[in-house]
Amino acid sequence: MIRLALLRHGHTHWNRAGRIQGRSDIPLDDEARADLAGFALPAPWDQADLWSSPLKRAVETAEIVAERQPQTAPALTEMFWGEWEGKHGLDLKADPNSGFRDIEHWGWDYRPRGGETPAEVWARIKPWVASLQRDTVAVCHIGIMRMILAQAYGWNFDGPAPFRIKRNRLFVVEIEGDTLTPIADPVRLTKRADAV
Repeated sequence: MIRLALLRHGHTHWNRAGRIQGRSDIPLDDEARADLAGFALPAPWDQADLWSSPLKRAVETAEIVAERQPQTAPALTEMFWGEWEGKHGLDLKADPNSGFRDIEHWGWDYRPRGGETPAEVWARIKPWVASLQRDTVAVCHIGIMRMILAQAYGWNFDGPAPFRIKRNRLFVVEIEGDTLTPIADPVRLTKRADAV
């Protein structure tokens, strides 16, 4: 059995403004860098393989909390939101003609205009998950975490999610063959002793 721990990247100025990022390569903001500097990976995760999305916000988060360079995997790149990248989610939600839907009404085949469906995202993540050889931390994006956790929980984007993704926590799944099993309680990052 292999364990995979998923960590969401720190905040960017787009996150704080409610803009959809997707594949847009937006870096962490200064507040996020300062916040992340106060955290570290807890044992035994500090000894696990370290991967991240190739996008700056994920790579930098990995470097700060692990104090080492991650390997990067294109499969961990955030879901592509097509024409909606850079737009405000609340504006799209307020426009009845936009096609925007809340996540609990997606299903696996929901496609943002010009973007990827959850099923397509999972199709590119699945081979990477299957390739893992030992316990691994993956610093990535909320969309990638949702796809992996949806598989683990058997959730089909149909109703409220059985998990709530928060920052500075590791969301762990156990991998045995093609079966993903969620560990219910996220693992908090460790506060550094020298953190202010």
